This record gives sequence, structure tokens and C-alpha cells, in this order.
Amino acid sequence: MKKETLERLLASFPGAEETYPFGPEALVFKIMGKMFALVSQDEEPARVNLKCDPVDGANLVGKHESVTPGYHMNKKHWITVSLTGDLPDDLLADLARGSYERVVRGLSRADRQKLAGEESRPKCFGDVLNC
Repeated sequence: MKKETLERLLASFPGAEETYPFGPEALVFKIMGKMFALVSQDEEPARVNLKCDPVDGANLVGKHESVTPGYHMNKKHWITVSLTGDLPDDLLADLARGSYERVVRGLSRADRQKLAGEESRPKCFGDVLNC
């Protein structure tokens, strides 16, 4: 998946915010102030950090060369995916969605209710990978 396509997907999740808290080299996607993805902006190939279940993350690291423990992150709960094209687009999209959902589950009840009041479907309908 191309970096731009991944960024559109991440931005399409309800309540997603795009920020550059670490400078122009890292685009951070947040929900209610909590990070769910970080996309490198100055590397080729680009990399994305995503929150992941520890067991699933360990399995992915063992099976896919482009998946490593989270770079500059808690390596138990985050993975880094190098956007080399080795990982199938649908798997990367599932990992991105899973990261978002994992962070949403960790939000306070009040924040989850506020988020539920927003658009419950992605901003891009249909095939979100091609929006």
C-alpha cells in the first residue's frame, strides 16, 4: 500500500485527527488525543507504527519481513510496518483499523459516547483503499 493511501485510510476513521507533534518527519493520527498510528514522512520506504495485540504482533513479526517490533514505541503493544509492498493491502488495512479500535476501546466512557455521537461510518464510503 502506498503511504498516501494509508494516510487517507487512517484519516477516514471517525474522529481521527492528524498532527505533527514530533516535527514534520512524523505524521501522527490520534483519536481523542490518543495516538493510534504514526507514519514516517522522511523515509523511503515509509514506515507506520500501529498499536497491536501483543500475541498478534509477535506472530506478525515472525511471519512478515516488513513487520518489526514498534520503532521507538513500547515493543509489546506496537508494531512497525515498512511500506515495501510485501504486506497485503487488506492485512495492512485490518491492522490500521485494529489499531484505531484498540485505542477507542481504551477511551473513557464519556469519550466513547462523544465519539459515538459523531459519524459512525468512515468519512470515505465504499472501497476506502481507493478513496
